[in-house]
Amino acid sequence: MTRYRNAVLFVLLAAVWGSAFMAIKVGLEYFPPVLFAAIRYDVAGVLMLAYAIYATDRWLPRTSGEWKLVFVGGALMIAGYHAFLFVGELETTSAVAAIIVSLSPVLTTGFARVFLPSERLEPSGIAGLLLGLVGVAILSQPNPNDLLADDFVGKILVLLAALSFALGSVLSRRIDADLPIETMEAWSMVLGALMMHGISIARPSESFTMVRWTPEAILALVYLSIAASAIGFLVYFDLLERLGPIEINLVSYVAPIFAAISGFFFLDETITPITALGFLVIFAGFCLLKRRAISRELPRITGVFSSGR
Repeated sequence: MTRYRNAVLFVLLAAVWGSAFMAIKVGLEYFPPVLFAAIRYDVAGVLMLAYAIYATDRWLPRTSGEWKLVFVGGALMIAGYHAFLFVGELETTSAVAAIIVSLSPVLTTGFARVFLPSERLEPSGIAGLLLGLVGVAILSQPNPNDLLADDFVGKILVLLAALSFALGSVLSRRIDADLPIETMEAWSMVLGALMMHGISIARPSESFTMVRWTPEAILALVYLSIAASAIGFLVYFDLLERLGPIEINLVSYVAPIFAAISGFFFLDETITPITALGFLVIFAGFCLLKRRAISRELPRITGVFSSGR
């Protein structure tokens, strides 16, 4: 175990999750979007379920509360999030999609204020939430005369993905269920994949006959299913235990950097000043929202990263 184990894993997770946006963009050339997301989680769900069977003594939900938890995760954090994201990425760049998704921690706090009365927002928290939304507005550049343009609709769909994930995160905290997180993630992936197959079937523009199984398509699918989903979530679980939820949220703000880099090198996507400004505004909103927690945790974060504990 190296001294900087946590820092290395943190950067690795950000790199894998950030470059996943580029892999999605590549795969969309060969797969219908929702079907692509469904197949991704067919593979990832089976892998995670195998890991849950190996690593836990509770690989199967038993109570109604545990199944409710799986349903929320599958419907909102897997199916809703990825269906909106994959369709939205048809019309936006990898970096912009990653930046809009990085709003999720800010949106989660907003939903928590509504659905978890014990969690209150101070004026600085409300300002941080509004600042995050301003960042999205900067990225999407709404024009009243052009609201149906493909790129604007794509960004709104990615925003709906972030909203779906944030809502699922909050609602899952309202459910009284003592289920290992690996089991919850595995069954959420399986259920979410089934839901997305249903959505795909209902979309006239999608069918299995439209899939082109090229080496590039298979590589994108394997990368998303194994590296970004199965391995990525295992690293996430490990860091969540070591660093805690506040620190691990910062992955959302490092990932867009890798999304922009990978999009630039592999897809010739350009990074505009507006994109950079939107990212900085969203990140400033997060810092303002979490300013007390960040200032309280900063010494421990530095110690944990440098010590590798």
